[in-house]
Amino acid sequence: MAGEVFDDSALDDEQVLRRVDPLLRRLAESGARVRREVDSTRPAVTGLHAEVRPRAMVVAGADSRLLRAVLEPWCPVPFVAWPGPGLPGWTGALDMVVVLAPRSGDDAASTAVAEAVRRGSTLLVACPSHAPIAELAAARETTVLPTVTDDTLAVAVAVLVALQRLGLGPEVDPDAVAVALDEVAVRCSPFRDLAGNPAKELAIVLAEATPLVWGGSVLAARAARRIAEALRRASGRTALAADADHLMPVLAAAAPADPFADPFADPFADGPAGTLRPALVLLDDEVDAPVVREQRGRLVAAAQAQRVRVHTVTGAEGGAVARYGSLMTTGAYAAAYLGVGLGRAAVEW
Repeated sequence: MAGEVFDDSALDDEQVLRRVDPLLRRLAESGARVRREVDSTRPAVTGLHAEVRPRAMVVAGADSRLLRAVLEPWCPVPFVAWPGPGLPGWTGALDMVVVLAPRSGDDAASTAVAEAVRRGSTLLVACPSHAPIAELAAARETTVLPTVTDDTLAVAVAVLVALQRLGLGPEVDPDAVAVALDEVAVRCSPFRDLAGNPAKELAIVLAEATPLVWGGSVLAARAARRIAEALRRASGRTALAADADHLMPVLAAAAPADPFADPFADPFADGPAGTLRPALVLLDDEVDAPVVREQRGRLVAAAQAQRVRVHTVTGAEGGAVARYGSLMTTGAYAAAYLGVGLGRAAVEW
C-alpha cells in the first residue's frame, strides 16, 4: 500500500516477532502435523487392499490441484482433478473418487461425496471422523481416513500414502516430508538473524518489489501459486505466479532501473500503489528437464536485460513432495516476515 515503509530491523526484533508468534508457530509445526495425520490414518490405510483397479480416478474438492500435481505424471489409470462442485457426468460405479475435506464447510467436497455415494463409486475421503461429511460418505464402498488437522499438505501426504498402498500413486515417504519441513522451520526460525535466514532474505528482496514467482516443474508451479497467494495476503500488494510465457511480457515491460536513483526515496513517490519494480523469484526443486532449463534461462536473461533482481529459493533434498513442502513453507515464512517488515497484522493462509 502507498506509504508503507519496510523496516528490516523488525525481522530481528523479539517484541515485534512475538506479535506474530501464532502464525510462525503454525509454520514451525508443519512437520509435526504430517506425522500426526499419517499416524491418525494408519489403521485405515493398513486395511486397504489393491483389488480391482478402477476404470478412472477423480480427485474432487477445492484441494484437488495438489494431488493432481503429484498424481498426473504417475497414475496408471485415467485421472481427472475436479475442483468444482459435483463430479464429471461420466463418473460411475467403476471409478474411484478421492476427496480431501480437512475443513468443515467445503461445499464442493460435500457435493462430490454425495454424488459418489449416489453413483456407487469407490470413495476415499480424508476428513475428521465426526464431521458431517463423514456421515454423508457412509456407504459400503467408502473408506474414511480420519484426519486430525486442517493442514492441506499433511492431509494430502496421508492420502498419497493410501493411494500408494492401492497401487494408484507414487511412492511417498512421509518421514522425509516431515523432516524437510522441520529443516525449513530451523532455517527460517525467527531466532535466526538476517544473515542466515533464507525467508528473511527473501522478504527483504521483496520489500520494495512486485514478486514474480516461477516454478518449472508441475509441483514447483503449484508451490509458486501458493507462495504468491501468501505474499498477497501478507502485504496487500500484487504478487504474480505464472508460467514463463506469461511472465516474459511482464519482465519485458519493466522500466530499466535508474542507477542514479536515490536508494532511500519512497518507492511510491512517482506513482500509485502497484508501481513497484518486479523481482523474479525462481523455485528450484531440482527438476532439471531440458524444458525447465530453457524456460529458466529465458526468464533470467530477460530479467538481467531489464536489471530486474533474480532470487532463487532451493527446496530440501528428498522426494518430490518433500521438495514441494520445503519450497512452499519457505515462501510462507517469507510472506510472514514481509508482513512483519511492513507493519501489517499477521494473516494465516
